[in-house]
Amino acid sequence: MSTNPAKPSMRDSLVAAAFQLFLERGYEQTTIDDIVRTAGVGRRSFFRYFPSKEDVVFPDHEQSLADMTAFLAASEDSDDPLVRVCEATRLVMRMYAENPTFSVQRYRLTREVTGLRTYELSVVWRYEKTLGDYLRTRFADRRDGTLRANVVAAAVVAAHNHALRHWLRSGGEGDPLAEVDRALEFVRETWSPQPGPAGPAGEQETDDVVVVITKRSTPMWRVVREVESSLGDG
Repeated sequence: MSTNPAKPSMRDSLVAAAFQLFLERGYEQTTIDDIVRTAGVGRRSFFRYFPSKEDVVFPDHEQSLADMTAFLAASEDSDDPLVRVCEATRLVMRMYAENPTFSVQRYRLTREVTGLRTYELSVVWRYEKTLGDYLRTRFADRRDGTLRANVVAAAVVAAHNHALRHWLRSGGEGDPLAEVDRALEFVRETWSPQPGPAGPAGEQETDDVVVVITKRSTPMWRVVREVESSLGDG
């Protein structure tokens, strides 16, 4: 049995070559020709995997978005939609955690290059839209369904990104999944339905309903007096 490590795929080789050059020369100074030359492939091979130089910096997001979409599509009607979107967002953090070194390098690169930061924000918007589309479907029977879906989706993404940035700024130290779980728990506590105030016996308070039966010809002042008397206010 061979003990030689598996040869990286052409896609992985292109990503590795690109980041090697970005770190050595800088992003702006590195061309696609430089990347394919370092990877030992032709330009056509590059564009088979990546539409642009920006895309080679974010090689894993398309698959991550596809995984999130499939996860949400597989939801059951009995699933709590808030819990489901939190679990879907956790898939994204897991993607970052699989390669901490690469994730930290990319984070530092996007902090330096404005164009990459703009590209990253467009990716974040696609994640938020995916969550929002799912929630709008699940909240369709609510009067505030669209508003609730949009706000909850934004809150989940903000919580995820808060935990992600904290982990990346630390250089990839610690447990990023534990970080995001704490952040998402805050969202769940904030947006989960809360029970109404309980009465002394632990039961929900309810409004009294008074039914008054009277003749159509009865003066209104007498009807009001009867209602007040029934409520104990007379």
